Amino acid sequence: MIDLGNRIQQIRKELGMTQGQLSTQINISMTQLVRYENKGVQPPADVLKKLSNVFGTSIDFLVNGDTNEKAKASLKDNDLLMQFKQVENLDDEDKSVVKRLIDAFIAKKQIQKIVA
Repeated sequence: MIDLGNRIQQIRKELGMTQGQLSTQINISMTQLVRYENKGVQPPADVLKKLSNVFGTSIDFLVNGDTNEKAKASLKDNDLLMQFKQVENLDDEDKSVVKRLIDAFIAKKQIQKIVA
């Protein structure tokens, strides 16, 4: 998974910007930008906002990445992740059926725990 610093660096490079250019645009020192990109230092909210404006993206994307990155970070079971990706491609009616089945299974397991 790509962390915030790597994501900032990647987007900056995709836009063809140097660290000096970006640091000037968001009004921070180049040294501080290097800390964000390479040292794992978390930028404050105002800097994240400036970065998102310059990059034309959301703060959420900068911090968390895209949906696939979020899913990979939270789901450790790769087979399950692949199944969810396949379900995502189904039509709305089929997705609804899958969601109801999952809800029913979870409810059944919760009832079993209560009864046991």
